[in-house]
Amino acid sequence: MAGVTGAAAGVRWLVLIYQFSQGPGSRRVKIWRRLQDIGAVAIKNSAYVLPFSEQTQEDFEWLLAELSASGADAALLEARFIDGMNDAQVQELFNAARDTDYAQLVQDADALLTEGARPRDSAAESARRSLQHLRRRLGQIEALDYFAAAGHNAAQAALQSLATQLESRAPPMVEEGQDMNQAIKDQLQGRVWVTRRNVRVDRIASAWLIRRWIDPAARFRFVAAKNYRPAAGEIRFDMFDAEFTHEGDRCTFEVLVRQLDEPDPALQCIAEIVHDIDLKDTKFGRPETDGVASLLTGLVASQEDDDERLERGAGIFENLYTYFEAAAQ
Repeated sequence: MAGVTGAAAGVRWLVLIYQFSQGPGSRRVKIWRRLQDIGAVAIKNSAYVLPFSEQTQEDFEWLLAELSASGADAALLEARFIDGMNDAQVQELFNAARDTDYAQLVQDADALLTEGARPRDSAAESARRSLQHLRRRLGQIEALDYFAAAGHNAAQAALQSLATQLESRAPPMVEEGQDMNQAIKDQLQGRVWVTRRNVRVDRIASAWLIRRWIDPAARFRFVAAKNYRPAAGEIRFDMFDAEFTHEGDRCTFEVLVRQLDEPDPALQCIAEIVHDIDLKDTKFGRPETDGVASLLTGLVASQEDDDERLERGAGIFENLYTYFEAAAQ
């Protein structure tokens, strides 16, 4: 689970405030869904809060950029609760939201347990396949469970009971180098690629793609997140005002893939995985996503040096590309 310092020690909070002056309701719905995806809770109308961390700040900053692009007035604050609400009350809002998620997971697992126990091969097989989906959902909820909600143990036990009943996991569901537009590729040779320090999934994957398809001799530089002015010969990625960064709901890796000349099924599969991990949604829901997320989480936890993360991460993505390339043949 996410794990954030408890109320007794004091909690640093991030508060996102926004307002749409006018426009279609679909924009509001989209933003609301994104807020749910990152686990934010409302403390007032159009005022949402997350516990402070590097990751939650990054999540809110990307959402702030989306809001600004959609024409909304928005601001991101770091705050302390002084009166009206206290840390413990805000934590309860988070725990209530996660307990609702865990309770729904238990309900769905119980329904599958009943379905899978019926004497029909098709029902049991369907339940086995659904088990993988429920495990992914549990991991997604845990990633947003900042204060160890009580419902976690029941959800974990429900999935274990389902797995025991079905005896095995679902079989893997395998789904189905190219050249970048040459004019663009020529302009990007010999550059220093600049991105934010403490690289994670999108930046690790993007760096692999850059060296694999754009410039094998590309060099990387890691800088503070804001107010960086690129020097001559530098090009920025996955940071504000970068030449290559998020566009709408596309992560940086997806944006880079779209620059390539011809569709590559294997690369597109990787883009779908990176999207779901980086944006914390289930837009594509590939069965390999959880495994890749775990590998990258372990890499980041075990290695503080950004160059080393890129080096080891490249091996992960190279092996993944080989897997998808073989599956597509």
